[in-house]
Amino acid sequence: MPANPVSDPLSGPVADSVSGSLSAPALQSEFSFRVGKRLSEACPPSARQVAANGGEFLGRTGTIATPHGEIQTPAFIAVGTKATVKSVLPESIAELGAQAVLANAYHLYLQPGADVLDEAGGLGAFMNWRGPTFTDSGGFQVMSLGSGFKKVIDMKSVDNSGPDDAVAPGKERLAHVDEDGVWFKSHLNGDRHRFSPEISMNVQHQIGADIMFAFDELTTLQNSRGYQEESLERTRRWAERCITEHFRLTSARAGKPYQALFGVIQGAQYEDLRRKACRDLGAMNFDGFGIGGALEKENLGTIVRWCNEELPENKPRHLLGISEPDDIFTAIENGADTFDCVSPTRVARNSAFYHPTGRYNLSGAKYKRDFGPLQEGCDCYACTNYSRAYIHHLFKAKEMVSATLISIHNERFVVKMVDDARLAIEAGNFFDFKAETLGRYYS
Repeated sequence: MPANPVSDPLSGPVADSVSGSLSAPALQSEFSFRVGKRLSEACPPSARQVAANGGEFLGRTGTIATPHGEIQTPAFIAVGTKATVKSVLPESIAELGAQAVLANAYHLYLQPGADVLDEAGGLGAFMNWRGPTFTDSGGFQVMSLGSGFKKVIDMKSVDNSGPDDAVAPGKERLAHVDEDGVWFKSHLNGDRHRFSPEISMNVQHQIGADIMFAFDELTTLQNSRGYQEESLERTRRWAERCITEHFRLTSARAGKPYQALFGVIQGAQYEDLRRKACRDLGAMNFDGFGIGGALEKENLGTIVRWCNEELPENKPRHLLGISEPDDIFTAIENGADTFDCVSPTRVARNSAFYHPTGRYNLSGAKYKRDFGPLQEGCDCYACTNYSRAYIHHLFKAKEMVSATLISIHNERFVVKMVDDARLAIEAGNFFDFKAETLGRYYS
């Protein structure tokens, strides 16, 4: 009897010629991406615009198809770190137009445990969200919390004069990287844990999101060039291990909806490293790609363009962690299809709300008798039912529903802005829409 062909998860879909059953890679057909209109064709830019951008515009519309529904791109993905968008019901997130939510594997692994979500039927069933879901690998949290930086790592400036294993002032290092993975201490209780590519894949398969990210090592703008090179090669090796384990688990968990796996592109501010990472991971059997790591704001568009000039055009690209209007437009026009950020709800908890003319702080005394909505004409639940004066009162009274109402508005603001940008590409007036939107917001 001839031996069954071996399915190589790094190369592509394979069918079992003896049994006729599909191998794990062949199940990738449950996930797909279709390019719609290309920005450069729908809205032909001038030579001056191309020169100012530093290269061709790679933006496009598209459709991501997952087992739990489609995502029309470009799209803003609401962040539900611990299986909840902070202070907002999943039903409200759906009503405001969010197409998908992203949860965090690190946090859900620590609490309540990935096995609990698996038993509940996966992330969507656990949180009563019926649409597509993402999970990031936990790599960012392992590294950032492990360095004592809590929720953020300095990405504003390049300064690699210090040690590569720097920690925040007054903190101890809680994460230690080796070739096989990372040892880290829980920020909750100090317990010691291990994450490796295989463990991350197991955790994310149990969580059950439609789209997962490969486990990578996060670097910052403070790391030396030498360490960036070493880390990039380690992330490449981890990516191969993630793919192998992903398809092993896909086969072992037969009957579960297919979960797409995205590779994560690192390389910091270095063009050659970014392009190398894209070529290396682009040749692997990933379903899509996440652009992560250190991104100087002023070079965001350039770095995103470098990556998307190299990555396969027929696969979606997710930019991790942005939500400011100028960054969003820059990302879209340089080829990012989806992106996420916690900012809309984080600033809401400090009373800040988005408005077409900028971001304002509702705690100011001038709002005490302001009986208009957060934004005239906004169709969100908060704006159609409540006044600035009432939400101002709630914030001053330390009532939790103030964060709920502002978060609903802020999420709707960003979701709609991205939806309108997508429609502007389709209509052929993206650059005019961008100029008008940013001109008002930053006036």
